[in-house]
Amino acid sequence: MAINIHNFDDIRPYRDDEVRGVLDGLLKDLQLSRSLAKFRYPSWYRWFPAPITLLVQLALKKELRHVNTVREVQIIIEKYLDKLIETTTSSLTQSGVELLDNKKPYLFISNHRDITMDPALVNYMLYHHGKDTMQIAIGDNLLKRPFLSSLMKLNKSFTVKRSLQGRAKLTASKQLSAYIKYCIELGENVWIAQREGRAKDGIDKTESAIIKMLQLASREAPSQETLAAALNQLNIIPVAISYEFDPCDGAKAAELHAKATTGSFVKDENTDMQSILTGIVGNKGSIHVSFGKCLVINDAATADDVVDLIDAQIINNYHLHLVNYLALEIIQPLFMDFNTLPNLFAVSVADVTQKRQEFVHRLQTLAPVLQPFVLNMYANPVIRKAEMQSRSLAHGM
Repeated sequence: MAINIHNFDDIRPYRDDEVRGVLDGLLKDLQLSRSLAKFRYPSWYRWFPAPITLLVQLALKKELRHVNTVREVQIIIEKYLDKLIETTTSSLTQSGVELLDNKKPYLFISNHRDITMDPALVNYMLYHHGKDTMQIAIGDNLLKRPFLSSLMKLNKSFTVKRSLQGRAKLTASKQLSAYIKYCIELGENVWIAQREGRAKDGIDKTESAIIKMLQLASREAPSQETLAAALNQLNIIPVAISYEFDPCDGAKAAELHAKATTGSFVKDENTDMQSILTGIVGNKGSIHVSFGKCLVINDAATADDVVDLIDAQIINNYHLHLVNYLALEIIQPLFMDFNTLPNLFAVSVADVTQKRQEFVHRLQTLAPVLQPFVLNMYANPVIRKAEMQSRSLAHGM
């Protein structure tokens, strides 16, 4: 496939020259205004839907009247993200972003816990450390509402066509691979999740299909580049995002329970939208974003080898929280000496006791059948990190 911007018109984000027209369309979109009114003023909207919707429309028009570029859109988003971080987190920290080369574009491959907050937080860290923001891969299953699709594409999101099958899916994968390569060659940072769908069980595992997709564009090229050559030019940085609390933990547990008991979980048209809203406004506690080291892939590497390299960085760099250990304490009390937790986290015994009580109270708000799934969700990162460290020691010996 010859790399040309017109090859990507159906998946690419909006350009600056398209922003004003898209915003004007959104300002006339009653579905968007009603959704925002219901979200921001639920009590008032219940009694006065029309006036509250009109007020939201007027406020949007005022705020967006001079916005004409993608950067100006992102400045407004950053302002609201600042407020969200202030109200829904107790702390937000990072490691590794200062080691990134400002002159080099990167493909950030991160673990996937939250639909919108994962890329938003990576972007936030880049923005506040003087780096360029990213183009963001987002599944077409999340873009069923036209206004949501427009909002995402205004924020440098491009579409991953997940709903296709057979030859059409292969064609879409080649297009996606070519677009990511095109962005990197233009000097644009890109974000993609390590897997399709969120890790609902707390186990962060890269899908080899993602790695194979990234090579497709290079295999189509006359040079027929090897996997290593194709991936090394993308400057892949694994990113580990850890949330102390997952606002969607109960909903994820319900999905896991449904699959375990009936074999399937059926989404309705509001499921993804509810997950997006819950993830945005729910309490997340402490968050850490860890940027890993740029992958260096040897010529003999297979897709599974690359998966192992990414997983190793994400698991090792994942910042464990006290609640991860408290969940493990409940399901595997002999895993370790949990009396060492105060020393491990440099807190008092009283602090651990208080956090334990908070976590148990959180569990008790859920149905008993869901609690084991939530416990595993929080405990699995500790188990995975311990297993990774054991394998490293064994390999070293």
